[in-house]
Amino acid sequence: MANIKIERLNHAFQEEISMIMLREVKDEDLKFITITGVDTTNDLSFAKVYYTVLDESKKELLAEKLEKAAPFIRTELAKRVEVRHTPELKFIYDTSIEYGNHIESIIEKLNKNE
Repeated sequence: MANIKIERLNHAFQEEISMIMLREVKDEDLKFITITGVDTTNDLSFAKVYYTVLDESKKELLAEKLEKAAPFIRTELAKRVEVRHTPELKFIYDTSIEYGNHIESIIEKLNKNE
């Protein structure tokens, strides 16, 4: 039963963090980040927020900016989602899209060789 609640919270957190970054964060660079998922611990103390960026060359710069903006985003999230304790946010770059593209290119190469 608790897993369903956590999944719902993860989805709500993902939507709200996306909206906060789009509308509330003043740094224009952070508006081009896509939140791909949120994974919250069962006790709601921490949440891993997975993201991707459009411009790969700014990946490190945006990671630093996200770390600095995390307290503001957490405060705004607390105002929007009703939970007893808003989790501490940890932003993690999501490599699953790159991995998927890599696998797709390997499959295409194999198909061309046949």
